[in-house]
Amino acid sequence: MATRLVITSEGGSYNGRMTLFVILSCMMAAMGGVIFGYDIGISGGVTSMDSFLKKFFPEVFTKMKEDKKISNYCMFDSQLLTSFTSSLYVAGLMASFFASSVTRAFGRMPSILVGGAAFLAGAALGGAAFNVTMLMLGRVLLGVGVGFANQAVPLYLSEMAPAKHRGAFSNGFQFSIGIGALSANLINFGIQKIRGEWGWRISLGMAAVPASILILGAIFLAETPNSLIQRNNDHQKAKLMLQRVRGTNDVQAELDDLIRASSMSKTIEHPFKKIVQRKYRPQLVMAIAIPFFKQVTGINVIAFYAPIFFRTIGLGESASLLFAVMTGIVGTVSTFISMLVVDKFGRRALFTVGGIQMFISQVLIGAIMAAQLGDHGGLDKRSTYLVLILICVYVAGFGWSWGPLGWLVPSEIFPLEIRSAGQSITVAVSFLFTFIVAQTFLAMLCHFKAGIFFFFGGWVVVMTVFVYLFLPETKNMPIEQMDKVWRKHWFWKRMVGEVSGESKTEGP
Repeated sequence: MATRLVITSEGGSYNGRMTLFVILSCMMAAMGGVIFGYDIGISGGVTSMDSFLKKFFPEVFTKMKEDKKISNYCMFDSQLLTSFTSSLYVAGLMASFFASSVTRAFGRMPSILVGGAAFLAGAALGGAAFNVTMLMLGRVLLGVGVGFANQAVPLYLSEMAPAKHRGAFSNGFQFSIGIGALSANLINFGIQKIRGEWGWRISLGMAAVPASILILGAIFLAETPNSLIQRNNDHQKAKLMLQRVRGTNDVQAELDDLIRASSMSKTIEHPFKKIVQRKYRPQLVMAIAIPFFKQVTGINVIAFYAPIFFRTIGLGESASLLFAVMTGIVGTVSTFISMLVVDKFGRRALFTVGGIQMFISQVLIGAIMAAQLGDHGGLDKRSTYLVLILICVYVAGFGWSWGPLGWLVPSEIFPLEIRSAGQSITVAVSFLFTFIVAQTFLAMLCHFKAGIFFFFGGWVVVMTVFVYLFLPETKNMPIEQMDKVWRKHWFWKRMVGEVSGESKTEGP
């Protein structure tokens, strides 16, 4: 169950094996992605169900069914309805800052445990909700759970994984998000015909299943060697864990790097003040830019509101949920492909290919809708299927680029002394702009109409150029030696090189 590998880098080599212990540990931790993905999929599904709309958002249901003059693009435009989706991300934004302190002081596993427990409570409230207040309170608890899980799980995966396979392991978080979203779409499709309120109650309440698995996993999973060294001086305990994780007794080189990184991190009392220093400027820029760009790819059009969007172009409730399942399958498969190739082709290549693919498909979708879909009626059958195919092409492009890499790159670039703070900033920025997009999308769809796809397509061009110019390749680089990629980069070496004194000796 283990394969031999030697991880080489400019700074030396790490010995290690791909152990069953690491695989199972990371699979269990990645359940934190499943709870996030399940919520993304379930919120879009239930908000397209007639029984759910009648219960909590009757004005939207009435407008959709009875107002014959309402535009196709505006029938779901309701700030209260979007608040149901976006409230989770406000709670997640707030929770991510508390999660940073917990992760740094107590370790990765306690944060994952808190996340699972909060998500479980939120699932219970959502499934039992009898008014909007109870429904929103459940969403807030779900947000707290997702905030803690998104803070700790990517760090756990990056620190446990061997450097040579870190991309595949970390991309497993996005793959787990895809599995969660696909599961939610399948459940939504399966329960849509249940009479009364039981359908949407089952959908919301079933979130308790992955949350329970995550809680059990957090109780029994081992802490990462990085965290053990950071939180105490028991190097022998950390060495034993590192030997178990890597499947070999020869771990001294990696242990020395961890101890050196930990020694530096313990001199930092205020990591949020430290991260704004000039020598950490590349990491800070990426911690803000990457999650921002990820949210303005337009993926939330599909992730949150796929069934609603499909109803906008003229499909019925059942067909809309079915096509949401199809896009979920495409996204999950493409993310799995990314796991297989990211450590071979690198991060930059996938960012570039995925960006081009998303841009072309968005422009074509916008053009078809602008030409064919007016304020009333729907697309003809041929145009509908063409839009659905292009949406699948777009989702595939996101699935092997910005989807997984938006989590992978930030989780692997921070030195240990600012790692928890950096990940917290990444998660907070992600939640902030997820909230903004989720809260404004239905209004933007109403006002921009088909132009919404040109709007997001323009951002895809900007982010693809940004990655090409400013993101160095990080594949195969040990996580505690990642500072070297910035010292060699044509732009960032001016900042980190001046601090390290190596700007004149490192090549461009």
